Amino acid sequence: MSDLQYPIGKFSVPSEISPQQRSQWIEEIAQTPARLRGAVDGLQELQLDTPYRPGGWTVRQVVHHVPDSHMNAYVRFKLALTENAPTIKPYAENLWAKLADSQAPLESSLSLLENLHRRWVLLLRSLPETVWARTFRHPELGERRLDQTLALYAWHGRHHTAHVTSLRQRMGW
Repeated sequence: MSDLQYPIGKFSVPSEISPQQRSQWIEEIAQTPARLRGAVDGLQELQLDTPYRPGGWTVRQVVHHVPDSHMNAYVRFKLALTENAPTIKPYAENLWAKLADSQAPLESSLSLLENLHRRWVLLLRSLPETVWARTFRHPELGERRLDQTLALYAWHGRHHTAHVTSLRQRMGW
């Protein structure tokens, strides 16, 4: 059986990153909202409240988590672009997933993700080659480069979309 927690595999930081690879990741980020919306299309309330794996978040929590996470990433990019190696504030994603807004209907988060990605992709496509090595400091994980963070969030969108699509496949939905 495939890994239910990491259906596309764990993220690994690439050592070499080409401009072509960055363009591909930006395109993946641009496609994430439509892919996530497509993954949940037609699901009923009971299905949305089904965990994607034993002990995991529900589909609903996963959908609300993606814009939460990507909003933080967008802010981290902007901080790194405008400050010298800023220290960012992490957030407790597991606690965020338990807040009342993570039980809301999906449309607010799907629309938020679409609009957030519209702005984020505009920013990403505008960046000159020279800024991709800029960094921010994560208090727990250390220094992070923007190009490596781009890779992470391209993976992140695919990762959570695969949680939903692999559950649908396993359940025959």
